Amino acid sequence: MGPPLIVLIPDMKGTSMRKCMLLFLFLIATGAVIAEQVASILPPPRHGSVYVVAHRGAHEGIPENTLAAYRKAIELGADYVEIDVRETKDGRFVSIHNSTVDGYTKEAKGPVKDFTLAELRALDIGSRVGPQWKEERIPLFEDILDLCKGKIGIYLDLKNAPVEKLIPFIKARGMERQIIWYAGLGEQKQVRDLCPECIPMPDPGPEKMLGKLLERFKPRVVASSWGNMSESFIKSCHQAGAIVIMDDDGPECWEKVLGWGLDGIQTDHPEALIKFLQERK
Repeated sequence: MGPPLIVLIPDMKGTSMRKCMLLFLFLIATGAVIAEQVASILPPPRHGSVYVVAHRGAHEGIPENTLAAYRKAIELGADYVEIDVRETKDGRFVSIHNSTVDGYTKEAKGPVKDFTLAELRALDIGSRVGPQWKEERIPLFEDILDLCKGKIGIYLDLKNAPVEKLIPFIKARGMERQIIWYAGLGEQKQVRDLCPECIPMPDPGPEKMLGKLLERFKPRVVASSWGNMSESFIKSCHQAGAIVIMDDDGPECWEKVLGWGLDGIQTDHPEALIKFLQERK
């Protein structure tokens, strides 16, 4: 940590000016405390002060939730890649957003949980995007961990998989601090109990539920979406020592939420967001 910031407040006749300066110092101090708390569990953002989360990987022109989309996110320099985890019929774990395979291939229909890993891996889920992606397959959870380790963080969206079965894969690779968990509060408590080093990221939903969540769960990272976002939401989280990562509603909302002090954005447009942050900085 660098030397402490020292600001001298001159003797001003106007009390309003002195109040403004004191408020300014308070905001600096508050921000420094939050930054120090978060730095103890998360690496600093790569692009200014905002984390870039590639939703389902960098999938513009690439099949979503595939190793190709995750590699592209790494290449772009995103901070995190979002993956959706589900369990197969034979107890393996894969990344696929929808509960069924219907929207990904013409070769089969039905719930993901009714297919074995071998059956899922046999499906061509890439050709719907382009013939060059014909060989892309639904990725295995372990393969995603191995690809991302040391290169990019993982935003784990727990769709349908038991926490207690996923944690051993993570611990075996020493990736407890590289993954932030998006899940229901019941699963979040399991994460906290079974893996104290892991990073739960609860979502309170409407802002009226935020205070209760902050008080009872004391998270370091809070998830939210554009529909529930406000400047007061972010301020409440910061005052409680937590940062906020928001699922965006497209590039149109970026400037506004960053003006509110948002800490991270999950987006379908990571390349554009990185460019936006670089130009803004």
